[in-house]
Amino acid sequence: MPLPMDVRLMYFTANLLVVGVVLLALGNGVRWVFAHPVFSIESISVHGEVSRNNAVTFKANVMPKLSGNFFTLDLDAARQAFEAVPWVRSAVVRRDYPNHLHVVLQEHRPVALWGQEEATTMVNQQGQVFEANLDEADVEDLPRMKGPDGLSREVLQMYQYLRPIYVAMDMDIDELELTPRGSWRLLTKAGAWMELGRGNEAEVGAALKVFFKTLSQVTGRYGRTSTSLIGADLRHKDGYALRLQGVNTVEADGNKRP
Repeated sequence: MPLPMDVRLMYFTANLLVVGVVLLALGNGVRWVFAHPVFSIESISVHGEVSRNNAVTFKANVMPKLSGNFFTLDLDAARQAFEAVPWVRSAVVRRDYPNHLHVVLQEHRPVALWGQEEATTMVNQQGQVFEANLDEADVEDLPRMKGPDGLSREVLQMYQYLRPIYVAMDMDIDELELTPRGSWRLLTKAGAWMELGRGNEAEVGAALKVFFKTLSQVTGRYGRTSTSLIGADLRHKDGYALRLQGVNTVEADGNKRP
């Protein structure tokens, strides 16, 4: 015989209460486990590139930003906390049961200074701009790069393309700038300013190679060498303008024709 409706309803209610009690007990058990002191983060091991930081630096800059235990810690927030430490480029953070964090770091490796003379920013090997204490880096031999925000990678790529061309001519680059109008300007270590004009690597490189190919011929006419170069402007369509030390092609006022 089928059970009466009221009996079935009673069984259903009883089963529902049992399930509720079980779920409540499981929830309390999970909360108890997550809150147990044994799962509090007790230690952090840091590996990788850590030549510019130490345990004291990480304790002061990272630990105040970490919250939660082994289960509740936000790993992405922990990664960001490590990457906010000066000189840290990237961090990988993972849990080690039951109360340990394992961190692998990569540091910035500067290849150039970035921005104006008073700036404390540099460019790393990946073309990323970062800020750090210049006293902690050997910056004496680093070139300076300038350009609009977000274009540091393009400036680095142009530098890497142009430098072998200059080195082949016994020159080197001290400063490279991409102006807001998209024109390239360069200062050699000998102090010569060069306006390279607009264009990509191939376009700028082609104009520069023509310039260097004819430079010795032009300087030879005035009894000079390439070391006498003060400035050059390669933005002209069918030629370039040149300034040489000790050479003045402007006539004196007394020799000008009326």
